[in-house]
Amino acid sequence: MPSRRTIKHLRWWIIGLVMLGTTVNYLARSSLGAAAPTLTKDMSLTTQEYSYIVAGFQLAYTVVQPFAGYILDLLGTKVGLFVFAIGWSLANMAHAFAGGWVSMAFFRGLLGLSEGGVIPASMKAVSEWFPDKERSVATGWFNIGSALGSMVAPPLVVWCILVGSWHWAFIVTGAVGLVWAAAWWFGYRAPQEHPRIGAEELAYIEAGQHRPELTAEQRKPAWGAILRTRKFWAIAIPRFLADPAWQTFTFWIPLYLVTVRGMDLKQIALFAWLPFLAADLGSIVGGYLSPFFMKFAGASLIRARKMTVLCGAVLMIGPACISLAPDAYWAIALFCVGGFAHQVLSGALITLSADLFPQHQVGTATGMGGTAAWTGGLLFSLLVGALANTIGYNPLFVCLAVFDLIGAVIIWSLLRDRDVYETSAPEAAG
Repeated sequence: MPSRRTIKHLRWWIIGLVMLGTTVNYLARSSLGAAAPTLTKDMSLTTQEYSYIVAGFQLAYTVVQPFAGYILDLLGTKVGLFVFAIGWSLANMAHAFAGGWVSMAFFRGLLGLSEGGVIPASMKAVSEWFPDKERSVATGWFNIGSALGSMVAPPLVVWCILVGSWHWAFIVTGAVGLVWAAAWWFGYRAPQEHPRIGAEELAYIEAGQHRPELTAEQRKPAWGAILRTRKFWAIAIPRFLADPAWQTFTFWIPLYLVTVRGMDLKQIALFAWLPFLAADLGSIVGGYLSPFFMKFAGASLIRARKMTVLCGAVLMIGPACISLAPDAYWAIALFCVGGFAHQVLSGALITLSADLFPQHQVGTATGMGGTAAWTGGLLFSLLVGALANTIGYNPLFVCLAVFDLIGAVIIWSLLRDRDVYETSAPEAAG
């Protein structure tokens, strides 16, 4: 039987598949925010009740991430992410049957439990398919899916509402996830098992991954060992401080534009996706910044990551100035700056898990960092729900920039060049 034809640069096709998975994942979670103006009116929800619904997802997602990472490290990338994808797709479709804020919060919780595997799985795929020097670039490309899903959600959800109802928005976005899960099952393999990889590319990947031989006992992921390291907290604390920005953009922008800036549903569909387009650009640019700093500024791998985080934190001053925006369109422009800035620093923070920990701990470390991130997002969303109608949104937007600047100071203070996983090869642009 003739062998299958190999695919050139297969690793980039694989990261494209991962990016599509991240896209449908974030499409599912962003559907609520896009449907919020209609859904809250139809269900007669208060801002506080809506914040509880948002918190249902955030709490479940926060709790599940270290377990999701651990499961992925045990089951493997292919099987683990397939199971999670089926789960989040069905949970998202179940939203259509909610009758009030309690049932909606319950279904959001189910969605959060099943969506927690996507980022740890994506980082595991990067660690399996890419040499060390290409990690940040690959992370930047798959990370655009988080913004792309959030960008697609407003027009798709509004279209579903206009031609049907908000119920159909959740059914459609959930069904998209089932289609992707099938593509993942048939399309993903580890490089050494993939029938379409060329010998030259496989050799290039393996030569660029400087990993030691470990015993079976050493390959077991260990939460305690990770928690006891300073380098974990150097990632976790800045992620705790950074994620409130992204979750505010995802869950609250449509409501802000309607209640504060007076936009209608069609205007939301036309403009609310723009900050996520800017975030896509931030993911890509952020992925190339570390190699740029290493090549042209002579920075070490860790210093280059820290410089990237600092760039994003400084740019977050943009959305802090939304109160100065004369109209809704200027406000959206500043949200665009915020989306770009957040993805620049977020990509660097996520990539650090693969820089600082061995391959068999990447999923667990990423998941634990995600728990820290979503704890911050959960607490801040509850704060928005409690204070938005009293003090307004503007002071809360200022807090987002302050948080990121503090996070940049922390990562520069806690993380050292020697913390890089000792067998990692130097990264360079190329």
